[in-house]
Amino acid sequence: MGDLSAYVELGFRHIVSLGAADHILFLLVLAAIYRPRDWRALLWVVTAFTVGHSLTLALAVTGWIALPGAWIEFLIPVTIVATGVENLLLRERAAAGRGARHRPMIALLFGLVHGAGFAGYLQGLLVDDIAWPLLGFNIGVELGQITVLAATAVLFVAADRGLAWCRDLLRFRSAPFQLRLTAVSTFVTAVAAVWSWERLP
Repeated sequence: MGDLSAYVELGFRHIVSLGAADHILFLLVLAAIYRPRDWRALLWVVTAFTVGHSLTLALAVTGWIALPGAWIEFLIPVTIVATGVENLLLRERAAAGRGARHRPMIALLFGLVHGAGFAGYLQGLLVDDIAWPLLGFNIGVELGQITVLAATAVLFVAADRGLAWCRDLLRFRSAPFQLRLTAVSTFVTAVAAVWSWERLP
C-alpha cells in the first residue's frame, strides 16, 4: 500500500507541476466554456476525458500498444489548439446557454492522446510490477485534475465578476462570460500553436 500512495503522489505532482503545463492548459481551455450552472455538462466532459486517458495509459504501459513519442508530444498541443478554436466558434451559443452535445466525444478522443503522454512518463519509472503503480499514478492524475479544475473554477468566477463590475462601470456591450472565454481561449490557443510548431515531428 505504501507503493500505491507513492505513485498516487507521483501522479498528482505530475499533473500539477510546471512540467505538465500542456495538460494544465488543456484543462483550462476545456473548462473555459462552462460556468458554475453548467457543472453537469462539464462533469460529462471531464469524465469522458478521464476514460480516454485512462484507457490509453493502461494499454501503453502494459505494452498492448506502442505509440510514437514524438507524434504524441506534437498532438497534445494540437488538441489544445482545437479545443480553443472550438471555444471561440461556439462562444455565442455558450453565452446563450446552448452547449455542444458532441463535446464529451471530443474530450474522449483527446483524452486518448493525453493518456499516451502520461504513459511515456510512467513507463520510464516502472521496473517489473505495473498494477499498483498504474492504479496509483492514475488516481494521482485524477486528483491533480480535480485540483486544477477547482482552482480554475474559482479564477473563472472571480474573472466573470470582475468583468461584470467593469462592464457596469465602463458600459461596454459584451457579456463578461464571453470576454473571459475569448481571452482565455485566444491566449491558450496561441501558446499551444507555438508548442505545436516547435514539436512538429
